[in-house]
Amino acid sequence: MDFVQRTIDLARQNVAEGGRLFATVIVKDGEVLAESPNEVAQTNDPTAHAEVLALREACTKLGTEHLTGTTVYVLAHPCPMCLGALYRCSPDEVVFLTTRDAYEPHYVDDRKYFELATFYDEFAKPWQQRRLPLRYERRDAAVDVYRFWRENNGGDRHQHH
Repeated sequence: MDFVQRTIDLARQNVAEGGRLFATVIVKDGEVLAESPNEVAQTNDPTAHAEVLALREACTKLGTEHLTGTTVYVLAHPCPMCLGALYRCSPDEVVFLTTRDAYEPHYVDDRKYFELATFYDEFAKPWQQRRLPLRYERRDAAVDVYRFWRENNGGDRHQHH
């Protein structure tokens, strides 16, 4: 199977059905493990990006939060949310089929606090300087939850992989 063409076909079919133009195909051992188009328009769920939906399906099938040994095909360079999710699950490789510069004449997805063109600079700012209003309300009891985690995990501060 041509996984690149499968990714393009999934995205095109989603657009034909009224959805958005993104798709993800996750491959392991030469087979499609999971795939999904973007379903934000269909579900009104802002996290229902193709990558997130396909990652959930793949991890559920494998019974692990780690996707080592997989290749993830995506129509476009992942947005910051999806990029974060991909960093968390450690696939062997992510293959993207178009850049923002290439598709920008045809599609823009700017939001109140977010434009892709400026987001990575925005993300790097101290929390007090970001456009999204963030307020720190200190609670020692919140830190106690972390102490509770450590006590329940043999004093180890790290999740085990």
